[in-house]
Amino acid sequence: MSTSADQVARLLALIPYLQARPGITLADAAAAFSISQKQLMADLWVAFMCGLPGGMPGDLIEVDMDAVEGEGVIRLSNAAVLSKPLRLAPHEVGTLRLALQAVREIAAPESYAAIDSASGKLATISWQDGPMAVVSIVTGAESVRQALVDAREAHQRVRLTYEGGARGDTTQPLVDPAAIVVRDGYAYLEAWSLDRDGWRSYRLDRIVAVDPTGVEGADHGQPPLRDDWLSDAAAEVTLRVSESAWWITENYPTSATSGDLVTLRVVDPAWLRQLVLRLGAEAEVVAPRAAQDDAVLAAREALARYEAWTTTRDVLAREDSV
Repeated sequence: MSTSADQVARLLALIPYLQARPGITLADAAAAFSISQKQLMADLWVAFMCGLPGGMPGDLIEVDMDAVEGEGVIRLSNAAVLSKPLRLAPHEVGTLRLALQAVREIAAPESYAAIDSASGKLATISWQDGPMAVVSIVTGAESVRQALVDAREAHQRVRLTYEGGARGDTTQPLVDPAAIVVRDGYAYLEAWSLDRDGWRSYRLDRIVAVDPTGVEGADHGQPPLRDDWLSDAAAEVTLRVSESAWWITENYPTSATSGDLVTLRVVDPAWLRQLVLRLGAEAEVVAPRAAQDDAVLAAREALARYEAWTTTRDVLAREDSV
């Protein structure tokens, strides 16, 4: 099958190729472009009707179709406007090389050779004299990416060992891998969670291990699009911060700042608890009320754990002294 878009792209390369090789056989030209002779004939009939505006005989590309059909050779002329193959513009070269960098960051190691080869070919026509821009994506271990790609291609269910980040715990969700995507500089696995019975995102750098189960995964359709990682469901939380804590406005996305008030968009309540505990007396949750209560509860739990730890430490110290 060949769409019109495929045919236009092919003709832009085919016509200069044929001009440089007058008398080439139909079979050789078709083999060079990996198409059938029937498709090449269809392309030549299209080229026969192309050329400069006006449509007069001197304006159109001349293809000796009698020679093509009778002798199996191609003679093409009057195509000076397409005398050179289509070339990439400088910004297109740079864009493609950056895209290849991004693909390499999330690809399985087995794909590196092909990606590096394509990038190297683009580098030979690069217009840049200085260093090229660099794409940086947090992706985790190569072995993890390879295992996820293998599982996805084999439609196999896997069990992850996942470090929860802000929650500070490690879980082992059972999932059907669907895709690896990049958002805000981080690579994520989009997978169907059997434990939660729904789609979940897992940061690749927090996946410690991928264990195949030997069970075939189910078809759950396409994972949902997440254009904005801070989704509409993210809550806005306002903090009153001291001057020494103002650094949070430079490190985390904010919705508003006014005086000593900072409004953050919070997706994960566990992350907010961790931030509030880290700031201590330098920050106070102003709104909403639920976030206030959660912060107070987190502080009380932290104090209770500290008191329990100091009590245990004192008991052990007394036992050692006996």
